[in-house]
This record gives sequence, C-alpha cells and structure tokens, in this order.
Amino acid sequence: MNELRSNGRLLVFDCHEAWVYQLRAVNRPLDIIVGLAGRATRHWDTSMRPVPANARCVRLSDVLAACEQYDCIIHGTLGGMIFDQQTTTPPDDLRRALSQYVRMIGAHVVAVSHLKGRSWGLDEDVVPLSADPADYPSHSGDLARGLRVANQIRGKLHTLKWDFHEKAFGGLPLTLVGRNDDMPAVNPARDWNNLKEIFRRHRFFVHTAEPSLEDGYNMATLEAMAAGLPVLGNCHPTSPIRNGVNGFLSDDPAELRMFAWQLIRDSDLAKRLGAEARKTVTTLFSAEKFRSGIVRSIETARKKWTEFHCSTPARHAEI
Repeated sequence: MNELRSNGRLLVFDCHEAWVYQLRAVNRPLDIIVGLAGRATRHWDTSMRPVPANARCVRLSDVLAACEQYDCIIHGTLGGMIFDQQTTTPPDDLRRALSQYVRMIGAHVVAVSHLKGRSWGLDEDVVPLSADPADYPSHSGDLARGLRVANQIRGKLHTLKWDFHEKAFGGLPLTLVGRNDDMPAVNPARDWNNLKEIFRRHRFFVHTAEPSLEDGYNMATLEAMAAGLPVLGNCHPTSPIRNGVNGFLSDDPAELRMFAWQLIRDSDLAKRLGAEARKTVTTLFSAEKFRSGIVRSIETARKKWTEFHCSTPARHAEI
C-alpha cells in the first residue's frame, strides 16, 4: 500500500472486536493484545468476529518486554464512562491528565466520532466506524420481530436510555442478542456468521441512546443497516436515520411503538426502508472511508512521533 511506507506491525488492544476487525482493510499485520483485565472473555471473542487474517493475538507482558510502541484509540465517551462506572474523578481532571500524557509522549489520538472525541477534549482526528453491505447476505426479514444487539446492558442503563427502550418496545416481539450474564434469556451470537443470519431474518433494528453520553448509532446499528434493516430509536443529533426514509425516530415511546408494529405487520415497508438504510451506510460509513482515514491517521501519528522524539531527545530518555 503506497500510503504506508513502513512494513511494521500495528498494535491494538482487544477491547472491541468489531472495531478491531475493521483494521483488516488497512492490509497491515496486527498484534492484538488479549487477556486484559475487566474483559468478559480472556481471549479474542469469536462470537463477535473471527480473528483477522492479518493478525496474531499476543499478551501485554510480551509486548512490554519487546518495547513496542502504541497507537491510542478512544471508543467511549468520557461522560458515558463516568456515569456507567460511577467514576468519582472530575471529568476535567481526566481530560487534563489524558491531554498531558498525549503531549508528553508525542502521541496522536484518533476518535471514532466527534462526540466521543469531544468528550475527552481530543477530536482533531475522527475516523468513523464502517460496515460493508458486501459482508452481509440478502435480507429476508421473515421473522416479524425487532432486534437489538448490546453487551453489558445493566451497566449502561442510562447511556442506552433503557427505560425509554422498555416503554417503547416492552412486550413487543423483540430479540436481544449480546453478552449479558445477568440476563439469562439473552445470549451472544455463536459467531459472526450466526450474527449475520440473525440480522438477515429480523424485521427491524433498535438503537436508543442518551444524546449527551452516546452516539445515535453504534457498530451494531451500522451492521444492521448494512444487512438491510431499518432502524428505530429516539431522536438524536448524530443519528444516520431519517424519519420515514430508512427507519423511524421519535422521543414519544408510544409513537415509536406504533412504528414498530407497522414494521412487524408490513414486511414490504420494512424492506423498502431497509434498502434505504443499506444505501445510507454505503454512502456515510464505507469501508474505503475507514481505510483511507486510518491510513492518514497512522501517517500523522508517525510524523508526530518522529518530530517529537527527534526534537526532544532528553525528554525521551527520561520517560
């Protein structure tokens, strides 16, 4: 790939398999750190994605011993993290600490959305998520049910506007998929092929989120759109959904419930809106946009790192 002059490996943390899997588009060898504390699984979670063909899984201790370098990726809003984890450190203190650390090491930070980047005070470089419709089979929608994909729901009730979700969709035919150990009836997909089959058969997808804490879409939302499902959710300034075009949005749970029933009863309507959702993700969240954005960010990171450490050798020696 001409844009990337180095043949060195990229190093990423296994904190979001669906996001990391996108790095296959860069066509660079990857080292993925697995076995991190606080993870639901100790290894790469194949229920979300297979290990990329260009990747190998490694342990943090091995990477530290080899004195490797890191790229920093932010994929959670600061506000959402503070609320969900009940962090007591003031947000401004966290932002200052991260900003100081980034300056100290000459790092370059990439965010997956402006909302997430701004929450940390670092949104100079944003590379949005992507989903490729070519990865998903033709949509059938033969199951007259809605679908939501989410992990650790109980720990993100406010961020996901779960009260609103239950008011709008409680009692409706709706499938929840994800790793939620405290919700016995909810299970993750067996693997990515199984997840794609789940998308293929369901009638519509649900995403609700508190606008101040989370984006109006996530990776699962874009997957659903790429698979040809219309999306239902609350009104959100960053949602890619246009009401009545590729899904439905409303802050009135009763109205959203009415839209859900329409799609459950009318498969042709769901197919028309789902086809528009697929067009939307192709235009706004293409794999090529992600690839070119990451390539640009890697070059920016390399340039910053080189300039910083060439101009401040003494400081580098102290860190």
